[in-house]
Amino acid sequence: MKAIIYCRVSTNKETQETSLKRQEEELIQLAAQYQFEVAAVIKEQASGYEIDREGILQLLEHIKEPDVQAVLIQDETRIGRGNAKIAILHCIVKEGIKLYSIAHNGELQLSESDSMVLQIVSMVEEYQRKLHNVKIKRGMKRAVQQGYKPQKNLKNLGENSGREKIEVPVEEIARLRTNGLTFAEIAATLRGFGYPISKATVHRRYQEYIERKTMEDPN
Repeated sequence: MKAIIYCRVSTNKETQETSLKRQEEELIQLAAQYQFEVAAVIKEQASGYEIDREGILQLLEHIKEPDVQAVLIQDETRIGRGNAKIAILHCIVKEGIKLYSIAHNGELQLSESDSMVLQIVSMVEEYQRKLHNVKIKRGMKRAVQQGYKPQKNLKNLGENSGREKIEVPVEEIARLRTNGLTFAEIAATLRGFGYPISKATVHRRYQEYIERKTMEDPN
């Protein structure tokens, strides 16, 4: 299993570099204790109240990778403080990533108040997602009524199913990703429309799409 190590101190003072190094060393030991393969070590000096942090943005990108399953931190305040902490924790938790901390010597245990806020945020987001999916289904029904046949896009149904490359609406994957859906949510949505696709396949096709777009428009 792979994990990301995240270390943070709040100021740019040279004396804090020792704290960053100590966090890294302790978290590497924690990774070894739980037999995690360290995929990346992220260290930064920034305020925990800020969202626009290069290290956190890197972390949020790494946790989208299918083989990353955990984030290792000194304690929950390293992720952030105040509303920033809740927002970042929500992004991590909804990707199905587990948090391990030195303070808990294992999996992070959130406070009752933080857990309650995250539950509320998740509930609101779930209803937003349901509304979004309802809109998609409504659009698909209209398209079918106007003659669109989604089954024609499923070229690998038959005896060799699973051996040929699954044809999926890559543009739709990109659009849903832009709208904030996770790869697991996109896969579930497409399966609802008859596309037999997994989270890993969605992630792979999205990466291929991004690479192709980059080659077409390198600027």
